[in-house]
Amino acid sequence: MSHDKRILSVIMGGGRGTRLYPLTMERCKPAVPLAGKYRLVDIPISNCINSGINRIFLLTQFHTASLHRHIQSTYHFDAFGGGFVDLLSAEQTEKSSDWYQGTADAVRRNIVHFRTFPHDLVLILSGDQLYRMDFRKIIEQHLATNADVTIAAIPIPVSKVEGLGLMHVSDDLAITEFAEKPKDPAVIQGLTLTPTLEARLSPCAEKRCLASMGIYVFNRAVLADALDNKMTDFGREVIPSLLGRARLSAYLFEGYWEDIGTVRAFFEANLALAQPLPPFNFFDPTHKIYTHTRHLPAAKINRSQIDFAIVGEGSIVTEATIKHSVIGIRSYLGENTRLEDVVMMGADFYETPEVEKANTEKGIPRIGVGRNCQIRRTIIDKNARIGENCILSPEGKPDGTYAGGGVIIRDGILVVPKGQILPAGTVI
Repeated sequence: MSHDKRILSVIMGGGRGTRLYPLTMERCKPAVPLAGKYRLVDIPISNCINSGINRIFLLTQFHTASLHRHIQSTYHFDAFGGGFVDLLSAEQTEKSSDWYQGTADAVRRNIVHFRTFPHDLVLILSGDQLYRMDFRKIIEQHLATNADVTIAAIPIPVSKVEGLGLMHVSDDLAITEFAEKPKDPAVIQGLTLTPTLEARLSPCAEKRCLASMGIYVFNRAVLADALDNKMTDFGREVIPSLLGRARLSAYLFEGYWEDIGTVRAFFEANLALAQPLPPFNFFDPTHKIYTHTRHLPAAKINRSQIDFAIVGEGSIVTEATIKHSVIGIRSYLGENTRLEDVVMMGADFYETPEVEKANTEKGIPRIGVGRNCQIRRTIIDKNARIGENCILSPEGKPDGTYAGGGVIIRDGILVVPKGQILPAGTVI
């Protein structure tokens, strides 16, 4: 694969990830496990690699240890291609000593690092989205239209635009107006697609608007000029400020795209992967999703019933029932246990028989799920220990903490946090 030396890619690692808490209790958003064996950050990095872009900066600042381990153990490029994935965390300098204040502020503080590498364009991406895109196409359009900034935009029905940044786009793809998360129906109607643009897209019975995907292509000089101020956020401040001052163009994208910013969005995006024809296909041989090579054995399934599920390698499932669930690497499920609509992230390691025996004598369950458990609509984070005869379900219960703080219900989804221990007989 040839690599485009005109382009640097910058992936935003996000803030504290409060909407994804407790999944971000001990890790940053890009490091959250996905689809049984991946991390969220693998998606934008793989999109870059598959698009011939191999100079990648990842900007982050909260709970970065697990992300560092993943990046360092996964992404190694040959010495002749000049590729890298470089993590840039917030740092104290003579000019600043505080945290990144937003996406634009994070990029502004790191421009000094970008200058070391020759480039004409900067591709700015989010680290917590699930999608597949060939960035060569948006870059080709950017150059063909002689744009200063090109923004990836996805058509969204008017009934589903809540919480999204919308834009009005003319027939020549020039962006003429922005509205950040509008609620006024009149404003939203004024931002709907023109008939000409609608005709270019797949048919839809409902009127649609174009929503920003948080994917930007900047000319190098335009980016430097746009950040020569104190603005902190691209979507709310920087991009709208360029209207009338720079040539802004929209790139229309109709593929699958999911912003995994909340616990419910994360839960539903994972379970969708267990469908017979999932909206996002990890099995596409032409556009691989890369991740850490672990050299684990194949999953071992003993006398179990499995229907619409993903089971990660290295897992041991014995006489269990799994329905519409995602089971991560090194997962253990005991006899007569039933999981339905469950995202189980698995474990980082195997325990030796000696450690397992010692823990059992102390009343500590082994990592995984013990015998005779019934679990529904639940996320089981990594290295969690759930004892025998536990019943877990969020149905009929308000969001909050349960089992002495050992379990959290958020967005109507029950979450067992990373490393949590639930004693045998726990019922929620």
